[in-house]
Amino acid sequence: MTGHYPVMLPEVLEALSPSDGGVYVDGTFGAGGYSAAILDAADCRVIAIDRDPAARSRAAAMQEKYGDRLVFLCGCFGDVAQLLEGGGIGKVDGFVLDLGVSSFQIDEAERGFSFRFDGPLDMRMNSESEEPTAADIVNNYDEKKLANIIYLYGDERRSRQIARRIVERRAERVFETTEDLADVVRDVVPKSHKDKIDPATRTFQALRIAVNDELGELERALISSEDVLNDGGRLVVVSFHSLEDGMVKRYLREKSGSEPRGSRYAPVAVDVGDVVFKLRGKKAVKPSDVECKENSRSRSARLRAATRVVAS
Repeated sequence: MTGHYPVMLPEVLEALSPSDGGVYVDGTFGAGGYSAAILDAADCRVIAIDRDPAARSRAAAMQEKYGDRLVFLCGCFGDVAQLLEGGGIGKVDGFVLDLGVSSFQIDEAERGFSFRFDGPLDMRMNSESEEPTAADIVNNYDEKKLANIIYLYGDERRSRQIARRIVERRAERVFETTEDLADVVRDVVPKSHKDKIDPATRTFQALRIAVNDELGELERALISSEDVLNDGGRLVVVSFHSLEDGMVKRYLREKSGSEPRGSRYAPVAVDVGDVVFKLRGKKAVKPSDVECKENSRSRSARLRAATRVVAS
């Protein structure tokens, strides 16, 4: 499927539960699917955040319909507290994140996110930043560091072989395009009949996560959520990668007092002062079968949500 598809939108709205007069942060604005749905669901305001400057024009187009009910802030969602303070906005009633890359970024060859279109090996979500690109990483990182990135962020079992082949190839000619790198990875990783994804998928995912510091960004956002949410405010996170989902799961368990602490024979008391969230369900919510058929990207999506409790 091509085009924009707001992943798990009905489940997100149910978990967020927008109400009249509320203020909600869409930390990953993208094409504005979540923002529009929230604004349509209640007479509320949405603060839309996106690090990609290209999202500003899409937000401006939506503001023609929603007016000052939609506010766009260009920046990283991990900096949500600073962005809200800079915009003169106080605490909010909901904070939603759809992690990963947007359909707009994937479909633009010049952004270098996908090997479906040959383009520069970039992968920066903010193409105007001075951060290292994917090309900088594959052409300059040593073999061990490359292997660690590909293994940890891509869960690629052949990470060492891929890293070795990258280093060998770049000694002859530097990597410049997505197709160039994808071809090298495909030479190392055989196509599986059981696994329908392209052999280069996991390596590209790993590089994208590294380029954009996606795990660090998520960690900062989770920590900030405690401060930016009103009592009773909702935190809703949709993730697509086991590392991301694991981070959200561990954070919410710890902050809700649900993290295992000892055994039933030697229980450890939970300090209620540490509890800042109440889980909305113990397990992650998965997309419906209908959605998975409509949008293959949804298959790996997992939604976790929690409510900010009254500070003690």
